[in-house]
Amino acid sequence: MIENKNYIFAIALSVLVLFGWQYFIAGPRMEAERLRRAAEVTQVAPAAPTAAATAAAPGAVPAAPGAGTPAAPAPLGNGVVATAQTRAQAIAARPRIEIRTPTLDGSIDLVGARLDDVSFRKYRETIDPKSPEIALLTPAGAENAYFADFGWLSDAGAPVKVPGPETRWIQQGTGALTPSTPVVLTWDNGEGIVFERTIAVDAEYMFTVTDKVKNATDRATALFPYSALSRFGTPTTSGYYILHEGAIGVFGDEGLKEVNYKDLKEKLKIEPAKVAGGWIGFVDKYWAAALIPDKAVTTQPRFAATPAAAGQPDVYRTFMLAEAMPLAAGAEISSSTRLFAGAKEVGVVDGYAKTYDIARFDRLIDWGWFYFLTKPLFHVISWLNHLVGNFGIAILIVTVLIKAVFFPLANKSYDSMSKMKKVQPEMKELQARFKDDRTAQQQALMDLYRREKINPLAGCLPILVQIPVFFSLYKVIFVTIEMRQAPFYGWIHDLSAPDPTSLFNLFGLIPWTPPQMMMIGLWPLIMGVTMFVQMKLNPPPPDPTQKMMFDWMPVLFTFMLASMPAGLVIYWTWNNLLSIAQQAYIMSRNGVKVELWDNIKGMFGRGSAKVG
Repeated sequence: MIENKNYIFAIALSVLVLFGWQYFIAGPRMEAERLRRAAEVTQVAPAAPTAAATAAAPGAVPAAPGAGTPAAPAPLGNGVVATAQTRAQAIAARPRIEIRTPTLDGSIDLVGARLDDVSFRKYRETIDPKSPEIALLTPAGAENAYFADFGWLSDAGAPVKVPGPETRWIQQGTGALTPSTPVVLTWDNGEGIVFERTIAVDAEYMFTVTDKVKNATDRATALFPYSALSRFGTPTTSGYYILHEGAIGVFGDEGLKEVNYKDLKEKLKIEPAKVAGGWIGFVDKYWAAALIPDKAVTTQPRFAATPAAAGQPDVYRTFMLAEAMPLAAGAEISSSTRLFAGAKEVGVVDGYAKTYDIARFDRLIDWGWFYFLTKPLFHVISWLNHLVGNFGIAILIVTVLIKAVFFPLANKSYDSMSKMKKVQPEMKELQARFKDDRTAQQQALMDLYRREKINPLAGCLPILVQIPVFFSLYKVIFVTIEMRQAPFYGWIHDLSAPDPTSLFNLFGLIPWTPPQMMMIGLWPLIMGVTMFVQMKLNPPPPDPTQKMMFDWMPVLFTFMLASMPAGLVIYWTWNNLLSIAQQAYIMSRNGVKVELWDNIKGMFGRGSAKVG
């Protein structure tokens, strides 16, 4: 009975692993196809123009009479949201200041002084170096608009005219925004108050927006600084639980908060507690935009959504509203906010977290539950990549290092399997003696295992101990932009994408593209063969059900891994080959004959049906 329970546990655990991985890890090929379609949508204007509209913001700060309260809702919903233009048309329709850095292309809209045009010089939509740059921020009026606003709200007790999304700012001086030349914009409200905005950018992805207000009047007032990110249309996401894509923020004692688009659309508004030193924004798989107020200033963060209506898209917003800043007569006040708008490069993100002391800013990258394992694993692979010049080779070297770490445990496992191989004749004799008494047979086998110090589940152990490492490596390959479009050799041009070949069109010899479920590439097939060989080095399990499960496991894993990143399949294949060599060596050392061919023949012989 005990052994039966062990077998049942082994079967249940293996099935859980198989179906769990299928549930939580869908094919990046499907995700790539979705991203491709989304990229096509951003390049094509809608068939029929829609009317301009102003979206209301259910998450706005409510107006209330009296001093110390914003005189108007937070400007989350302001701005024209027509979708009749392409991105290029929307950019050309407004006066702009060019953004030019080593990593960014883009421009600043002088109407509203908003950051709404940012694309990446280093990253393209496909592996073709001539394909379009990846665009992060997009102006209002275009499909999938996505932009950052900054400004002030007036005090209800002493209201003044403040700049809005349609305010035309004046540039002081000329020239583009570069890392060495900030841009200064001004606007006079005509009532004795002048607003000045200085926008600076570094050589990577961090903007610094500093707003000043000079009060030349003889009356005092108060202003509320704010910053906001607005995103129109529900972005296409990978849709898998292992990766968060949506709204994100870190808020003091509440820590990291992640909200997907579906939940935000249902709740309309999520308002964490006020915080000093927090940050908020949106994350995509490889890209992110985040608002980072001055850590000494207390702000009210908020996630908000406006469901689609009247032909307009869903709108998602994150913003930070600071407490009132008194502005005395003849005085000046200032507020500064940073905007990260860039690629989630590990070194860059970690560098910003350290340089600006941004709490948990590295969580822009979804390292997952095994953070303590996943991030160090990435750094090891990245370091090796710098040494050998190829991420694929780095993964192979890491596999050897992982095997070395687990070497003592694997040795014990393979020793146990070797002993089990040696007692196969005794096991068959016990099965024949107690063939009519299942309980006595199981008890005799357990006594044999105990006497010879054999673990009947040892065959599962080498696979099970790899699961956390396997999951962490999958996260590294799936979420880190450093792995995006990283080539290997031969037909693998992107380690983060599935093997593009298929057995069912003879690996490209037949001019036909099989459906997704039939995309079983060469590397997954090699992996399946190595797994089959590894399992056939072991003696067949005495239980027929367990034996059948082990016989089919390589086939199931082949189909399961076919849609996973090629880098992960290469890792698994190489790991299998190392395990085969290690196991064969240990079996020989223990005086056990390596009967690989005999075990394979046993699958088709009459005796295979009588095991157990």
